[in-house]
Amino acid sequence: MSDGRLRDGRDRYVDFLRAWAILLVVGGHWLITALVREPGGEIRAPELLATVPWTQWLTLVFQIMPLFFLAGGYAASGSWGRARAAGGTVGGWVRQRVLRLLLPAAVYSAMVLCALGVCEAVGVDRGTLALVGWAMAMQFWFLPVYLLLSALTPALHTAHRRWGLLVPVGLGASAVVADVLAAGLHVPVVGLLDYLLVWGVAYQLGFCWRDEGTGGARSAVRGGLSNGRRGVPAVMAVCGTLAFVALVRFGPFPVSLILVTGQTPNNTDPPSVAMLAWAVAQVGWCLLAAPAVRRVLERGRVWRVVRPLGAVGMTLYLWHMLPVLVAAAAFYLTGIAPQPAIGSVAWWGWRVPWLLVLGVVLVGVVWALRPLDRGLDRGLAALRARATTSYGGPGGSPGGGADGGADGGSRGAAWLLWPGLGAAVAALGYFAGHGFAYDGRFPVLPALGLAAGVALVTVAGRAEPQREHGSERERNGGIPMGARGAAGAADPQGAVDGAPGGVA
Repeated sequence: MSDGRLRDGRDRYVDFLRAWAILLVVGGHWLITALVREPGGEIRAPELLATVPWTQWLTLVFQIMPLFFLAGGYAASGSWGRARAAGGTVGGWVRQRVLRLLLPAAVYSAMVLCALGVCEAVGVDRGTLALVGWAMAMQFWFLPVYLLLSALTPALHTAHRRWGLLVPVGLGASAVVADVLAAGLHVPVVGLLDYLLVWGVAYQLGFCWRDEGTGGARSAVRGGLSNGRRGVPAVMAVCGTLAFVALVRFGPFPVSLILVTGQTPNNTDPPSVAMLAWAVAQVGWCLLAAPAVRRVLERGRVWRVVRPLGAVGMTLYLWHMLPVLVAAAAFYLTGIAPQPAIGSVAWWGWRVPWLLVLGVVLVGVVWALRPLDRGLDRGLAALRARATTSYGGPGGSPGGGADGGADGGSRGAAWLLWPGLGAAVAALGYFAGHGFAYDGRFPVLPALGLAAGVALVTVAGRAEPQREHGSERERNGGIPMGARGAAGAADPQGAVDGAPGGVA
């Protein structure tokens, strides 16, 4: 097809963005990880961006998170639209959505926490535990933000249908106000809103981008990014880039788009107005590049490379720092690894074998986790099948299934979704900010909070099915459900739409 889409409506470019983004996230984290073995045998991890300041310019390439949220909005828009048309409820849709992200994250957290608990019990140095716990949770900041945006999707999509492109404009203006209050007037709590406002702009732009695919008259008026209109993406790309340059050159903001310890203000914690400008620019350039990249993706050889990354995206995102720990134990604790000065020519030269070793180890990790991924697939499919049975199948009426009498009770517990989601978001937010072993101690309360949150979301009523037709293979874009990672059951555009790779 000329625009690079599959016959079932799946946009290959969205899958490419996820694959490209996950590769940059993994490669970026590996590239900036610097390890040093002290004379006493301890492993230290100096901060490359602070030790070698010029490397902060590299973050302009590796800060790719706006594309995750753009793809998330794109796919969530279609998913919620189908659920709404089929008579699904807000709670049912949100529950399905967040479970696809929460279950893999909860399993990952449980395994890491168990390992850290055993290490603490046998007397492993607290500093080592804190470092390992931080490394294994450094990517977690994305999860609470994405979960909250998923929960807000029905409301955000309602606003989009009414006001279109004005919604991300309003969110962006609100983010600027929040940033001024947080930085200029020192109101830190207000600054936390920028996590939702800044990343919400990219997410909401995904709704507008989805309208480009529908091509309806309403989308042309409301969406602002409809077919054939390249002006808006061009304005976003140019103005966003110029705004970022001006804010860095003449304003107080640093060039680094990743947190650098001691740097005030910074662009990520919370995301600043400079990050907002970069996000707008990145989305604009991404949309401008879409037609050309779609034509390349028409080639079967290219698509066969891109598609498998989507099936393991969540696994890659969650587990990509484990190879660093394996390599540290194998080469640094033993003293085998050479240790040239960080930032020297020799150090950069050793980055090549470093990345290759980590890549090989990660392939092994993904292979070893295949049974776990399949188990999560089956669990999520069982939850969805139970909902279908309970509601009488697609097109059926609530309570129309064989266990319709029991269904009323489960629907009565649907309110548990919201406190459960709140507890899970709070726990994941703690891990993102403190790691899994802050101060070298097992985090009892956050661990219990995450467990309770996931349990409440799981039991909080049964999600309504969407009205889908055709075989499982047809509904999933020609890919068997078991091959798509932990979250690919319900949306032909991907798993937990917009989250990394196979979760998105």
